[in-house]
Amino acid sequence: MTVTSEHDLRELFGQSVAVAATLAGAEHVLEAANPAFFAAIDRAPDGVGRPLAALLPGGIGGDVLPVLDRVYRTGVAATVRDLRVVLGSGAAAREAFFDITVEPRAGGLQVIGVETTQIKHAQRLLAEQRLLVEHIARQAPLTEVLDGMARSIEGLVPEPVLVSVLLADPDGAHLRHGAAPSLPDFYNAAIDGIATGDGVGSCGTAAHRRQPVIVTDIATDPFWDDFRALAQRAGLAACWSTPILARDGGLLGTFAMYHPRPRVPQDSDLALARIFARTAALAIERHRIEQAKAEAEARAEAARAELARALRAEHELRADAEQRAEAAAGLAARLRSAAAAQVAAPHPERCQLGGPEGCAAAAEIKVADSWGDSAWGCPAHAEEALLNVRSVFIASEELGGLAAYLGR
Repeated sequence: MTVTSEHDLRELFGQSVAVAATLAGAEHVLEAANPAFFAAIDRAPDGVGRPLAALLPGGIGGDVLPVLDRVYRTGVAATVRDLRVVLGSGAAAREAFFDITVEPRAGGLQVIGVETTQIKHAQRLLAEQRLLVEHIARQAPLTEVLDGMARSIEGLVPEPVLVSVLLADPDGAHLRHGAAPSLPDFYNAAIDGIATGDGVGSCGTAAHRRQPVIVTDIATDPFWDDFRALAQRAGLAACWSTPILARDGGLLGTFAMYHPRPRVPQDSDLALARIFARTAALAIERHRIEQAKAEAEARAEAARAELARALRAEHELRADAEQRAEAAAGLAARLRSAAAAQVAAPHPERCQLGGPEGCAAAAEIKVADSWGDSAWGCPAHAEEALLNVRSVFIASEELGGLAAYLGR
């Protein structure tokens, strides 16, 4: 993803100008100047023929006039660097910086200046972006990256501005608080979770349309009908919102710049918004990738743990089954041994299972247990023993057990 495009850089830093003027005498009377010079000192061209001290704003004059005097007096050229001026007025006003060179000439001075605003802003912008990209690369928390980005923009823009980033829910139906370090807490809480849709403020509309939405005056714009009182309470008068889009066009969130007074954006403002919306997209997509990876790893770990539990349970069941099989085999062996031992026992004539009173019936069935005890009984008493005495079985000479009895 290209975070800063060449077009946006031209929009941001393509307003550079050069100023030139010739001055006469110790009073530095203005003899001639180009239009950019008059724009820089916020004067009309009718200032020709007047001393420069009468034309320069106080802030500029205090920095420049002593240098002019020194060069005129010594004849040695000098340079004033980073001279700050405000070009234009009202909504079109912008901060500018110049490097001014003053050279002596016959009877006066030559002043040549080159605007360095673009260089200063480019250096600051690239430094801020490099820092943000480093944060993204080292997987800093998303809130930290977005908060840092918001503060960077608020420091880069000369006009007072408050930055907000809202994050889209996975279904794109609502926007959640992401970062807004300078907006009031009550305002952030109120818009956290707003729906995306046409006419839902600047951000909800930008998210719905997937296009920037510029509201220059919240007090009169119908998009803000439901939020106007909230904005007034927070001291907000304008809001420019740019959707944050993924590489596949999906909605990631919105990037908004709020202003305390009604304001129309310049091309440089819109370029700055596009640049940082792409930076935010890079951070959000990276966060979502890492989040999805962490969730996948958590699911895989849970599956591995579940498999391990299943294997342990299977092992325990297998061990229990083996123990049961071994016990059953031992019991069967004892039963066979006991049955075999009873084969040779003498066969009495009368039932031995009649209790103390005895039984006169003929002894027809031999019963035994796994401990080797046995007795002969009649069919009635033998069956009673089988039903009521644990571990008793029918012992026959063929070792057929109960099957021989039932098939008699």
